Amino acid sequence: MLLIDKYAYINKLASVHPLEKIILSISLLLVSLAMQNAQISLITFFVMSAFTILGAKIPVKYYAKLLVLPGFFLLSSLVSILLSIAPATANLPPHLWSYPFFQWTLFIGVASVETATQLFFTVLGSISCLYFLILTTSVQAICYVLRQWRLPHLLIELVELTYRFIFMFFSSMHKIHLAQQARLGYTSPRQWLHSISMLIASLFVDMFQRSYELNNAMQARGGQMVYWKEDIAYNKRNWIVIGAIWLALVLYGGIFL
Repeated sequence: MLLIDKYAYINKLASVHPLEKIILSISLLLVSLAMQNAQISLITFFVMSAFTILGAKIPVKYYAKLLVLPGFFLLSSLVSILLSIAPATANLPPHLWSYPFFQWTLFIGVASVETATQLFFTVLGSISCLYFLILTTSVQAICYVLRQWRLPHLLIELVELTYRFIFMFFSSMHKIHLAQQARLGYTSPRQWLHSISMLIASLFVDMFQRSYELNNAMQARGGQMVYWKEDIAYNKRNWIVIGAIWLALVLYGGIFL
């Protein structure tokens, strides 16, 4: 079991109705994206991180590791936004740094810094909303809410099957890799390349066979999956807190910004 999925079942907010957690995540995510303001996004990040760490009791160290994962993609995007290039003879816009390079000039413009800063905090706030949802709510519970919203059953089943195959993929990969290590399949670069190619081929065959068996099992049950269902009551206090946080962010963005 992946650690993310484990925390989704054992966290302190697991007993909260999934609809409440989804509404909280989506509402703050939409506010952060609509406002396009660094302060609002930063507030969203701290609020959602507080719910994740203090409310759901997710370890700070593990939460920090999760934040690092999308950091590489974010940094690569920021570099492409910050750095601009122009002919050496061109008049540069207001900038903070420039460097001549043959017939060109590399520079960091003031507008690029503002855009990169806004993008950084917006992505940070959006990621915190996503991590709160996946660390506190299981995929089965999320799909249960999607079914309540009358989304197409085919779409929901594809989500559940894709999520299921992630675990099957990692389980098969671990077993095959362990067997190859026991046979000293990674002792040299040539053996490493051969073992990796065999691992990929074996995974493809194994996943194809498992998908065929899963399809037969679903057909034997009438073509439908077993859905998550648990009697969890709504909490009025949670709805008041969600509404208060959302209203406070909207008012703050409208009055002070």
